[in-house]
Amino acid sequence: QAFRIPSGSMEDTLLVGDYLLVDKTRFGPGGHWQLILPYRAVGRGDIIVFRYPVDPSQHFVKRVIGIPGDRIHLWHSRVYVNGRALHEPYVVFKEHYPDEFRDNFPGGNRVGNENIRAEWAARLRSLVQDGDLIVPHGQYFVLGDNRDQSLDSRYWGFVPRENIIGRPMVIYFSTVQAEDDDDAVASKAADDKLLTLRARISHVYGDLRWRRILRLVP
Repeated sequence: QAFRIPSGSMEDTLLVGDYLLVDKTRFGPGGHWQLILPYRAVGRGDIIVFRYPVDPSQHFVKRVIGIPGDRIHLWHSRVYVNGRALHEPYVVFKEHYPDEFRDNFPGGNRVGNENIRAEWAARLRSLVQDGDLIVPHGQYFVLGDNRDQSLDSRYWGFVPRENIIGRPMVIYFSTVQAEDDDDAVASKAADDKLLTLRARISHVYGDLRWRRILRLVP
């Protein structure tokens, strides 16, 4: 399936104007098919495309930070999973001001933060133990690589396993575009058909990012 990146929440791994092909079989159900198909479990560090839990008609792309059973917290923007700081060479920080909730999740002050969904703020109380957020069974905690400019699990909660569509496989096209207003990943057409390369070049030849075309997503 093909998708377009409309926001900068996954910079610099994925840029606004990147067009992705998403492998929808990578995180298949496994079972007996595991013997002949390349299924595997969703793991920490995987970039995933998923149906936004708040509005399943939208698709988001984020990186999995916590899998079921993990204990997670952020302290001064550093992520700790099960008591150990993560090595995250893919993360960028593009804000110049501190945010108590964003940078010290889940213990940061939530008062006045309009990005936090009320339902999630209420649920957080029952999921935090000794300062850590506990990821429930069948749920995943995701963050954007552009850590200061991403509406992610800190603000709206977990991604259920059944919402995960697949893993971005390759950037097959990339062009300079304006950023959209939200984090949703746009499907390029209702029928998911690819735009032809000839049509794209005729309109945006001067804005093509040649070095990103046909780049594998890490």
